[in-house]
Amino acid sequence: MKKYPFCLFGILFALPLLVMGQARIQLDNPAVMARTEEVVSVPWKTILSVYPDIDSGYFAVIDPVTKKQVPYQLEYKGHPVVQNLLVQVSMPAKSKLLLAIKKMKPEVFPAKTYCRYVPERKDDFAWENDRIAFRAYGKALENTVEDAYGLDVWVKRTSELVLNKRYKLGDYHNDHGDGMDYYHVGFSLGAGNVAPYVNDSIWYSHNYRNWKILDNGPLRTSFELEFDTWTVGDKKIKAIKSFSIDAGAQMHKVAVTYFFDGSEALPVVVGIIKRDQPGESWLSEQEGMMGYWEPKDGSNGTTGVGCVFSAPVQAMMIRNGQFLSLQQARSGEPLVYYRGAAWDKAGRITSASEWFKHIRQYQQQLNSPIRVTVQR
Repeated sequence: MKKYPFCLFGILFALPLLVMGQARIQLDNPAVMARTEEVVSVPWKTILSVYPDIDSGYFAVIDPVTKKQVPYQLEYKGHPVVQNLLVQVSMPAKSKLLLAIKKMKPEVFPAKTYCRYVPERKDDFAWENDRIAFRAYGKALENTVEDAYGLDVWVKRTSELVLNKRYKLGDYHNDHGDGMDYYHVGFSLGAGNVAPYVNDSIWYSHNYRNWKILDNGPLRTSFELEFDTWTVGDKKIKAIKSFSIDAGAQMHKVAVTYFFDGSEALPVVVGIIKRDQPGESWLSEQEGMMGYWEPKDGSNGTTGVGCVFSAPVQAMMIRNGQFLSLQQARSGEPLVYYRGAAWDKAGRITSASEWFKHIRQYQQQLNSPIRVTVQR
């Protein structure tokens, strides 16, 4: 009889561990900086290895300390089956965070990323998160007075998704309280586009021809834009550009894959248009970072644009009114870099020094990713 209290105590002691869930995810931030609203990728195969009978439509991710559900997304990357579980977390420097996967009805969290093809606006393709928005120009814009080559920025000062609202209103060049489009692209690379660079010249393609959405929120949106073959020097070039934007980030990932004959590398440049009025620029060739804080545009405020590079940078220069970063691309191999923008009137980043610091911190974040462990 004396054994029963001990057994009961053991059951009660173990109960909280059982309630925690069917699997646990440990996140480890190795960096000496805090992570704020960062989207972390957990391989789905790893989750299945410890929780094989998980119902992908009926589970929640729980923070055992706060007892609250954590926003998540199942990422497919264009495949028919799940590739990753994405979770959005904030972590102090040099810290660990334990999350639990529980079999229960998940909360519905608001979408923080989005993209779509916009046929009603001359084949635009637009994307956004809760910080900033962008667009690429399509075929229907070619040979019009609005034609442009580069990537556009739509500044925001709201965490809400605004693309559909702005296109429906049809007046996105004026600020109606949530931001606007005042960024000028023209015949340039705009805000961080990429193009071949041969014989000291940028060889622009036509605007994109085909698009494919891989994932569309709520935490990560990714898609591909395909470009028709064009002539670069004595080569025929074809390109696919992949974009992936996360919630809570000013910067996002670009992977461009060129296809051409031969094994020789293709010189390419990533560029940012330079304004005529004085602004503040920061070109760090050795570190692989490029930033520009534009001159103030009257009552519209100031936009910052920046890039971070994964591959070695051969040179950075100012040519034909653009800041250019020269790299090498090989046929069939993705060239990855990161681009983004910020607007001072959004209130988060309000000066050149803050913007350049943010770009550096983003690079540090990429170089010290959150480590993931999944266990039963």
